[in-house]
Amino acid sequence: MDCVKRKAYAKINLGLDVLKRRPDGYHEVKMIMQTVDIWDMLTFKKCGEPDIFLSVDNREVPAGRDNLIYKTAKMLRQEYGIREGVEIHLEKHIPIAAGMAGGSTDAAAVFYGMNDLFGLSMTLMDMQKLGVKIGADVPYCLMGGTALSEGIGERLTSLPPAPECVLAVAKPEINVSTGFVYENLHLDQLAQHPDIDGMAEAIRHGNLLGIAQRLGNVLETVTVPRYPVIGEIKRIMCQAGAENALMSGSGPTVFGIFLEREAAKEAVEKIRKAGLAGQVFVTGFFGERAGR
Repeated sequence: MDCVKRKAYAKINLGLDVLKRRPDGYHEVKMIMQTVDIWDMLTFKKCGEPDIFLSVDNREVPAGRDNLIYKTAKMLRQEYGIREGVEIHLEKHIPIAAGMAGGSTDAAAVFYGMNDLFGLSMTLMDMQKLGVKIGADVPYCLMGGTALSEGIGERLTSLPPAPECVLAVAKPEINVSTGFVYENLHLDQLAQHPDIDGMAEAIRHGNLLGIAQRLGNVLETVTVPRYPVIGEIKRIMCQAGAENALMSGSGPTVFGIFLEREAAKEAVEKIRKAGLAGQVFVTGFFGERAGR
């Protein structure tokens, strides 16, 4: 096999709670993660020169050694003693710096792509043990689907696939620093925390409205006052018929859960016309798990 293609799927957080800050500076979290049907495409080819050659179709994405794709490929070549070179091309569709794990899911696709290309025989557990060295979201992105995420994001419990729905997704043309958000999160001042356990139960029972009612993200307490466009997008989605709307991760992407596709289309069109977001999608949950 000399050429492999892999899709790298984005994620959203249906619920995101931060429990405490650890002595090492990381934060303990409790989250419900969900794969969505927005993806990047990665192409892997063997090459004679023993090196890693990364190309990207989007100038906003650096193609150098700091890219998580490059770092993952380098780690795998060293870990498995791969002598052949590899050319990797990224076709970017997931919004950048958006709270949708775009970099982490691309790194996860490298594990699958190089596993196939070089016949490494890695199991999901093998990949996850290495993946956490690249980033806290990588083990989840390797697994995909619907999952409870705890610790710093590395402790994962698989949940049944979330019930089908229509999603409106909008990424405003701002970049939010994850470091800034966590540095300005005041856990002692939070009035309430998302009902993560209740959401997990709603997922187990296939209760979409129960899921929508429990959407919550404590990081919004930092981002919404700082970036009012996030709150404005949420408002428009709910006015257009969303059962609820939420910011994903540390933002700034907002998603709304809809029962009808036409209502979701209306919401993204209003957001686009108002100039609130440069990238908008009408999509849904993606439930396929590892090995895709």
